[in-house]
Parts: sequence; structure tokens; C-alpha cells
Amino acid sequence: MAGEAGMTTKNQAKKQPVIKCKGIYKIFGEAVPSLIRENNGAIDVESFKQQGCIFGVNDASFEVYEGEMLVVMGLSGSGKSTLLRCISRLTDTTSGNILIDGEDLLAMNSKELIELRRNKMGMVFQSFALLPHKTVLENIAFPLQVKGMSTKESIERASAMIDLVSLSGRENYYPRQLSGGQQQRVGIARSLAVEPDIWFLDEPFSALDPLIRKEMQDEFLRLQGLLNKTILFVTHDFDEALRLADRIAIMKDGVIEQIDAPANIVLNPATEYVAKFTNEVPREKVLKCSDVMEKEDKNTKKMSSIKVPANAIIETVAEEVLNESKPVPVVDETGKTVGVLNRTSIIHVLFGKHEH
Repeated sequence: MAGEAGMTTKNQAKKQPVIKCKGIYKIFGEAVPSLIRENNGAIDVESFKQQGCIFGVNDASFEVYEGEMLVVMGLSGSGKSTLLRCISRLTDTTSGNILIDGEDLLAMNSKELIELRRNKMGMVFQSFALLPHKTVLENIAFPLQVKGMSTKESIERASAMIDLVSLSGRENYYPRQLSGGQQQRVGIARSLAVEPDIWFLDEPFSALDPLIRKEMQDEFLRLQGLLNKTILFVTHDFDEALRLADRIAIMKDGVIEQIDAPANIVLNPATEYVAKFTNEVPREKVLKCSDVMEKEDKNTKKMSSIKVPANAIIETVAEEVLNESKPVPVVDETGKTVGVLNRTSIIHVLFGKHEH
């Protein structure tokens, strides 16, 4: 699988993976059980395909760390939603291993799986799936009451969630009285009410119009900043993936073509397929100073008097740097110089093309 090594994120440095997948296959077709028996559990992709089998997920291996947002993206039919359904065990996996906090997901019985979903997992799907005869407050409180929480406690918890997703004043509205964006906020609040450690989101904003979608992305980033959940987020929208992700996994025909930090995918696409997604990306809106800065040359005595933050998006500093003849220091949060930007670096980002 291309690009699996990827870039170590802040979430990976000192932590064990919350989700660990190794050699995940989901294969559709009547011949699958007999082929697996004949091959003693081994999977020969070509021979399976010759027998009419379809690979929803093809040998996916990756890890997701605490507090990390991994966005799985690809076009329709790429296998991204099937992968998410395997990891949440809404779909049975054909072969492979899935560990959740070190526990074997595929070995769990029904009771253990129900407990895991109730206590560790939250899910949000494209369809809002709100109960039409219940109010906003009742919709959010409902899963808590199913868990056995008292009415008083569940209402208090649901009220806190309503505040969290900025729906105060609409507690007693019914779903039909809400806009699409408001309905999706209720769905998000309901999934968060059970305080999940792991959050699965499958195309949660794709049914919304572009303006509301942007607002929901902003809201989602705000919530993640507050809650620091471990998230698997599925989308077909590359811009959305770039905006939200700590890392992106790009899928095609069930295969993860590349899994890496957004900047690495834009700068170094691993395959022709990934390159097609990155070709039209306005790099200056995606890349940060830290992504394209050069090492400070200790022999260079003359540096610009202006400084730019390492986490600043290139677009916001490009004009300043282009107007400077001297190297511009790039500084971290403490003000320490961690690299330099030159005119040539900015020109390359703005006008350079990656050679594939």
C-alpha cells in the first residue's frame, strides 16, 4: 500500500493506536466462502475476481491514534463506506484483524459488541435518521435512556449537547421544523451524548447545500478542538478532506492508494490516481509555512526583519515574503526560528507543478 508510512502526527508520537486494522478484506460474491476454504484462508485477489467476486475492501492496513482525525476519501464505489462499516462491525469482514483499544473486534460476541457501541462508539450518517415524533431534546436524550440513564439525567445531558452544537432555543422543535443543517446538528449532538471515545462519520455533510456544509465543517472543527475525539470521517470531497484531516486515506477499488498528512499528499502524491485529486488543488490555500520552509542557513547573516508563523497558511503570508529580498524566518509558537521562506519557495507553491 502506497504511502502507509506517512508522516508522524502529533497524535502518533507517544500513543498506542485506538484503532488498528491489519489486512482487512471485504469481498462480495457467492463463491467467497468456498474459495476461502479451498485456499486455507489465503486470498488470491485475481483468482477471486475471476470467480466473479467483488472487493469492497482490499487488504487495508492502518492505525488511528487517540485524538486523531483520519479522513477516508474516494469516489463512489471506492470502498470508503464499506471500510467504515467493517471497522464499526455493521458489516462482517471477510478476513483480517481489527483491534479497538487492543481488543479483538471480530472476536466479540453480540453482547460485547453492543456494549462497545453503546459506550465507546458514536456514529453519524448522511441520513439524519431523527425520530419525527420526538422533539430535538427527546431525540438527543433517547439513546441515553436506552442505555438506562434516568429521564432527569438524560434531559440534563441532552440540554448540554444542545448548547454544545448551538441549538439553544430549539429544544422543543420537531425535526420537520428544522433546516437540513440544524437536523444534522441534532444528529451530531445525539451521537456525542453517549460520550464516545471513537466517532464514525459517513458523509455527514454531503446532503447539505455548500454554504451550510461549510458552516457544519467549521462547527465540526470547533467541536473537535473542544472534545479531541478519535475520528474516522468518510467523504468523497477532497476539499473537505484537506480541510478537516490530520491524515487522509485515499481509496480506489477497495485499495488504500495513499495514507498521509494532507500536505504530503498534495506535495508528493504516491500514485497517478492520487495525483488526479491534487492537480487542481490551490496549494497556497492548503500548505503551511512549515510544509515548504527550508532549513536555516547558519552562514546567512542577513535575514528579513519580518517573521511568519510555522502554522500560517501560505496564502496569508505570500505577498509579504514575495516583497522581501532576504530570507524570511519561520517561527514556532515560542518564537524560535525553525526554518526560512524564500521568494523561490513561494513562487514554486504558487506556480510550480508537481511532476508525476
